[in-house]
Amino acid sequence: MRADNTRHIIAAAQQRHELTRAKAIQALRALDSQGAAVTFETVARAAAVSRSWLYAQPDIRAEIERLRNASRRAPATPVPARQRSSDASLLRRLEAATQRNRQLTQENRRLREQLAQVLGRQRANAIEGISK
Repeated sequence: MRADNTRHIIAAAQQRHELTRAKAIQALRALDSQGAAVTFETVARAAAVSRSWLYAQPDIRAEIERLRNASRRAPATPVPARQRSSDASLLRRLEAATQRNRQLTQENRRLREQLAQVLGRQRANAIEGISK
């Protein structure tokens, strides 16, 4: 009768699974940090795993889909997730731009009024010069 070595096989399979997961996660992070397109194909190629294996891993699949969808909405040059602007940062920039717009509008109004006064004085002086 043969000895039962299934525990060794199970342990080796578990170790291989964890190593494969680590390679896939590392490839996913590397692609994102480089600003490269994150798709199932690119992650599978970078990690040397099959696409079907990636689809079978719920957490890895969700992260690939999240990054893939984010890059579709992003500009032509993808920006790594950790370098993307937060909503609060974008709101601050919008508030600053709005404030600057208000300041420029007030300045334009003031300059137009000054210009109108100067042109009015020049016109009045020209009329007085003609009537004398």
